[in-house]
Amino acid sequence: MPVRSRKTLITAVALTGGLTLAAVTPALAGAGASRTTRAAAVSSAQGDPRNVTQHVADFYGAYIDAVWSIDDKSAGDAAKALRAFYLSAAAQKKVAAFEKKEHADGILFAQNVPVKWKVTYTGSGAGHATSRVTLTWSDGPHAEVSKIDVQSDLKTLKITDLKSVR
Repeated sequence: MPVRSRKTLITAVALTGGLTLAAVTPALAGAGASRTTRAAAVSSAQGDPRNVTQHVADFYGAYIDAVWSIDDKSAGDAAKALRAFYLSAAAQKKVAAFEKKEHADGILFAQNVPVKWKVTYTGSGAGHATSRVTLTWSDGPHAEVSKIDVQSDLKTLKITDLKSVR
């Protein structure tokens, strides 16, 4: 076999092996993870602090990170600070009333923490925008999901109301 053909063959085999390893490694890394760090499925993220839906997504992402971190002693303070920053005073009172009555988290409408979340813009009017937050509670094809409609003030971007969608 000529030298050039051997180099081409070796390069093709190495490239195929590398691509196969790159495809299999993330799947194996996430296979047994529960409360452990997973390989990043997305390599980049972006945001806009002026976008009301992005503001809700930022809040839910940070809030879930804080309540998920049960081993971090500062997590409870972080969750309280996030509520104070992102929620209007009236929304904070409504959340506190829900929590007192239901003995569950008034942001997540649950006693546990979701493993995934998604925020989608659903409309606006009268100075407010509504976003639908979809929370996923487990992995797998039959994962339980819940939905929350979050209303935000378009001027301040503060969350003014949260309603569990049944």
